[in-house]
Parts: sequence; C-alpha cells; structure tokens
Amino acid sequence: MEETNRQRKIAGVLQKDLVDVLQKAAQDGMKGVIISVSKVHVTSDLGIAKVYLSVFPSEKRDEIVKGVQSNTPLIRHEMAKRTKNQLRRMPELLFFGDDTLDYIEEIDKSLQGNDADPIKNPEVLPRRQKK
Repeated sequence: MEETNRQRKIAGVLQKDLVDVLQKAAQDGMKGVIISVSKVHVTSDLGIAKVYLSVFPSEKRDEIVKGVQSNTPLIRHEMAKRTKNQLRRMPELLFFGDDTLDYIEEIDKSLQGNDADPIKNPEVLPRRQKK
C-alpha cells in the first residue's frame, strides 16, 4: 500500500528531529562515529515509526543500534518534547540498522574487479540449497 501524504510529512518531521537528537548524543559520547537516519516509515495508523539508522564505521553498527534500542524511551520522550506542537501523539519508535552502504560498497568492489571471478573460479558462488 502506498504511503499517504500525511505519513510522508510525519516521517519527514521525525527524521529531521531524530537526526538532531542522535547526533547530539553521538557528539557527547562517541568520537569518530557518524550516525544518520536514512529512512523513516510510519504505519497507516501513525502508531509505529520504523527508523533505519546508517552508521559509519559499519563495524560499530550493531553495537550502536543496540544502544539506541535500549535508550528508546528516552529518545521518544525527547522527540515528544520537540514535536509537541506538530504531533498530537508520538509514535512508538522501532530502530533498525541500515546496511545499504555495505551493499553499495560490495557492488562497487565487484565492478572494480577486486572480487574473485566466478567464471574462472566457480567455488566462490554459494551452493544452491535443495528443497
């Protein structure tokens, strides 16, 4: 189902404010880590917002996403204070790691020829699973 205009507007407001909240927290505690909110999806009843976080360096993604998930009530409270004039009710926030940058990096590496060639060496391809 396609997102409504209202869902897109609320997702944009949440994304903008979440970037401020998370980057402020990252400045205080984690040096050398960049956190960005790559996408926010809001459900049709506006009750749940799925937030996708992109973290650089990617080795710390799981650790940071777990830390953000454990601090969800504090983040939601801060977001409610920031958006009190725009939203009647703050949606529940669900945080996920976004691995799109890793995927792009793998494609770039393959295009540059830095990967093993599956034509010359078919052992690099994953084996098919019989069902």
